[in-house]
Amino acid sequence: MTSFIGDYICKVDEKGRLLFPSSLKKQNKSASADRYVAKKDIFENCLVLYTMEEWERQNDLIRRNTNPYNREHSKFLREFYRGTAELTLDSNGRLLIPKRLLDSIQVNKEIALSGQDSRIEIWAKEIYEAHETNEDAFAELAEKILGSTPLSNE
Repeated sequence: MTSFIGDYICKVDEKGRLLFPSSLKKQNKSASADRYVAKKDIFENCLVLYTMEEWERQNDLIRRNTNPYNREHSKFLREFYRGTAELTLDSNGRLLIPKRLLDSIQVNKEIALSGQDSRIEIWAKEIYEAHETNEDAFAELAEKILGSTPLSNE
C-alpha cells in the first residue's frame, strides 16, 4: 500500500497542468503508478488525489456501506462521485487537473500538494498556508484522538 508524505508547492499553468513532484512519484507503490482519481474533499476546500488502488479500496468501502435503493444513500453516492475525474501523468511527468476542479478550490497560480498517508490533498497555496493549526491546538487534538488509545508494542 502506498503512503504519501511531504508538502510540495507547485506552479499550475494556464491549462491546469503541474509538474508532479518526483518524490511523490517514487512514493507511489501501486501497479498503476501514473493513474489517479481526483475529487473534491467532503470536509475541506481542497481536492483529494487517490491512486487507482486506493480509489478501488474507497469504492469497496462505499459499496459495503450503501444501498443505491435507499434515498439517502443514493443522494450521498451522487454527491460523493460528483465532479470526479481520472487523471494520468503525461510523458513529461505532468498532471492535468480539470479547470472545473481547480476553480472549485480557488486555485490561482500555485497549489500545495500534501501527502496524507494513502492520498494526496491538493490545495490552493494561499488557503493551505492560512489553514495551519497552531501548535497548542494541534497538541490538544492529538491528545483527544490518540491520548486514550493504547499503543501496541509491535
